[in-house]
Amino acid sequence: MMSYGYKPSLSEGAIKCPVFQTSTFVFKTAEEGKAFFEVAYGLREQRANEEMGLIYSRLNNPDLEILEDRLCLWDGAEECAVFESGMSAITTVLLEFLKPGDLLLYSMPVYGGTDHFINHFLPKIGIHPLGFRPGMTENEIRSLVDNIGHKDSLAMIYIETPANPTNTIIDIESCVRVAAQYSQGDKKVLTAVDNTYMGPLWQHPLRHGADIVLYSATKYIGGHSDVIAGAVLSSSEIIKRVKTLRTFLGNMAGPWTGWLLMRSLETLKVRMEQQASNAVMVADHLLEHPKVDKVYYLGCIRPHSPAYEIYQRQYTSPGAMLSFDIRGGEKEAFAFLNNLKMIKLAVSLGSTESLAEHPASMTHAGIEPSHREEMGIRDSLIRLSVGVENYRDIIWDIDQALEYV
Repeated sequence: MMSYGYKPSLSEGAIKCPVFQTSTFVFKTAEEGKAFFEVAYGLREQRANEEMGLIYSRLNNPDLEILEDRLCLWDGAEECAVFESGMSAITTVLLEFLKPGDLLLYSMPVYGGTDHFINHFLPKIGIHPLGFRPGMTENEIRSLVDNIGHKDSLAMIYIETPANPTNTIIDIESCVRVAAQYSQGDKKVLTAVDNTYMGPLWQHPLRHGADIVLYSATKYIGGHSDVIAGAVLSSSEIIKRVKTLRTFLGNMAGPWTGWLLMRSLETLKVRMEQQASNAVMVADHLLEHPKVDKVYYLGCIRPHSPAYEIYQRQYTSPGAMLSFDIRGGEKEAFAFLNNLKMIKLAVSLGSTESLAEHPASMTHAGIEPSHREEMGIRDSLIRLSVGVENYRDIIWDIDQALEYV
């Protein structure tokens, strides 16, 4: 992965891909420019052995293209499209594959920004959202769809697993089977998975039959709290449509973003493995703490639980994201958060530093209170993104902050 897609000989022998800070690229001939535009605008298919050249940084840029090639290796995808934010990746996919009158079936909860777009924007353009809860059987999900009155219009199943911030998991293969049952002829119901919580390392949705995998690349892929980005991976056919809309929306990632993410990919595995190792220690400690009611972490799923089989089949690690209910409510949660010394009180996740936040009043504040409560996002819930620090220091900070509760 570290050298894939880059030829130092084309960049004066530079061992790392330079930042191609340019808006446009020079064609050798007018005929070459014409050929590039024909393919870029979908006027014809790319011919066998025909290499696409560079046109304009809104369409393609070396930093972006090499990054997209490297991301494909992690998920086993045919192609990738990188965006300037996770939300731009999510919204572009939903806008491209949904039309007025369509039904979108989505898992609950999802990230607050995604929930807002699904429930507040999509209905404005005539798209019907329908949420389903973790733990529902395939028959229960089908009954939910059948009873809504739009079953023939189901166009996509959108899932976030594990869910932000409750760590509940959804069976990807089960959703793929439901999607297949509602597909008709040429009209395929797509399954899209937000894989941000697991990064490209601990879960691979395409291998379980999903059509599209999405990331907020700000998180583990970027991993240093210094870049905002998003990514979509899928088949060439699907990514061609995604990139076409990206071209005209203009929400592609720039060369600096591409360069920063290529830097981060080189330490992705070592960072994530250290974070997961730390998270196990932190979760075990929280389970025994008298001021903690419940811990939500994949490593806490017990063998007798219905979710355990899915966890064993779908994940290669319990990850580094956990949430816990503190004894009390918002007052107690805020007392804990306000007294952290090393762990930073900030939203986002998957970075080298440990981060803590209060989902009910922060990342998921835009969701109706009754809806939040129904999904388990209570005032007592605290979300913790475990970083790469020494796990003893993380536990020390948690313990001293809990003393103020």
